[in-house]
Amino acid sequence: MKVVPTEIDGLFIIEPRVFGDDRGFFLESWNRNVFAEFGLDVDFVQDNHSRSARGVLRGLHYQQPNPQGKLVRVTAGRAWDVAVDLRGGSATYGRWFGVELSAQNKRMFWIPPGFAHGFVSLEDNTDFLYKCTSFYDPSHEHSLMWNDPEVGIEWPLDGIDPQLSAKDEIGLPLSELEPFA
Repeated sequence: MKVVPTEIDGLFIIEPRVFGDDRGFFLESWNRNVFAEFGLDVDFVQDNHSRSARGVLRGLHYQQPNPQGKLVRVTAGRAWDVAVDLRGGSATYGRWFGVELSAQNKRMFWIPPGFAHGFVSLEDNTDFLYKCTSFYDPSHEHSLMWNDPEVGIEWPLDGIDPQLSAKDEIGLPLSELEPFA
């Protein structure tokens, strides 16, 4: 397994070792000991699975209090996945990082607590899996505006009219959010 740091402290792209032949493939998507060797000693309490049509944009979500760390991956289709640093005092506060996750590249993305997270599905029937470090608590869920010009996320939307949920359509701009302590 290869853990690739990003330019934002704490965010990692994880490239598993894939063993394949003409019958298919095998990969290890989670191993507590291996992840701990890379400083990712986390406990997961909940797994989530979403399926999205092309153009569905989910996010940018975060929980405060009870923030969630997320290990995410795509098992069918493709998605552009984004994390935005909301950690108060962070040198990269308000900065974003994006990565394409797909069934083909088999990459995973580690997003620690203190980040807003979202993605846009780039293909129909994109299956997105999340391993979370805290339980989902809808009473503490918030949304950062997906297209906040202050954050400036470069979504790959050529030919895509993003489809958002009602709660994501009313996400707040970065300037109105309370940073994580």
